[in-house]
Amino acid sequence: MPATEVVLFADDDGLAPLLGWLDALPSKAQDKCIVRIERLRELGHDLRRPEADLLRDGIYELRVGLQGINYRMLYFFHERRAVLSHGLKKEKEIPENEIELAVRRKRTFEANADKHTYGE
Repeated sequence: MPATEVVLFADDDGLAPLLGWLDALPSKAQDKCIVRIERLRELGHDLRRPEADLLRDGIYELRVGLQGINYRMLYFFHERRAVLSHGLKKEKEIPENEIELAVRRKRTFEANADKHTYGE
């Protein structure tokens, strides 16, 4: 199976919310998150629990745990790409407003994928 292209969602200003979040994490957490992103690239839709899970409305989570902290990266699929929306730390469950943010970004991306694909 070919690798899934993984891209980052970019806001109107061209910045990728996930990058700012990742930069603020401790280095071990960053490393684990990057490994999880690589697994998404390798497996795409076939990535399952405990590494990933479907939340709702086409929004998925990449799951990382480190030293009792649960890190989550929300993403969705668009055509043959996985699009990483943003990341968060979660307590018991992902707050509804974080899922809603990912849903809005999914709609925005679908309306203009070129504009909202992060370019380095």
